[in-house]
Amino acid sequence: MIRPLFFAVLSVFLAFVSRKSLVRPRSHGFPRFFAWESLAALFLLVMPSWIDRWNSPRQLVSWFLVAASTYFALRGAYLLRTLGKPDPGRIDVALYPFERTSRLVDAGLYRYVRHPLYASLLFLAWGLYLKVPAWPEFGLSLFTSFFLVLASIADENECAAHFGDAYRAYMKGTRRFIPFLI
Repeated sequence: MIRPLFFAVLSVFLAFVSRKSLVRPRSHGFPRFFAWESLAALFLLVMPSWIDRWNSPRQLVSWFLVAASTYFALRGAYLLRTLGKPDPGRIDVALYPFERTSRLVDAGLYRYVRHPLYASLLFLAWGLYLKVPAWPEFGLSLFTSFFLVLASIADENECAAHFGDAYRAYMKGTRRFIPFLI
């Protein structure tokens, strides 16, 4: 009973923080909302088994992915804030303030990956799946991955429109989510 209630409360919160994107289906925030929703459901499904057989090989890979997720999220957000020099004058209501960068960030993690924050969510989804590798969790991980790809494509279109040829050149030298792979 508590998990459905928690999911409902979390969904209301996610809808509130995504409200400006939800009315703009072409924005990167629209599919990101659905990725967040599926991650919330996935987390609530695996939560009871979070530390079962915590040192098994499957769990160790899961812990690695969750740790990588945390690193990518914290480092990616830090680099956006410090190197991107958020511009309060940049008007796009669907963007969070830290996303309104005044310059293209192409250093640190961004040197290898265009979307460290989405990569973080991707690592988290598959790390959660490995906590309880069953069909519902697999489906939610695929759902999350699908919407993260859609969000990244929309984000790339927005960045190319804002930064122009510099962003298109940047795209040619970086991967979308995982350094040297995809």
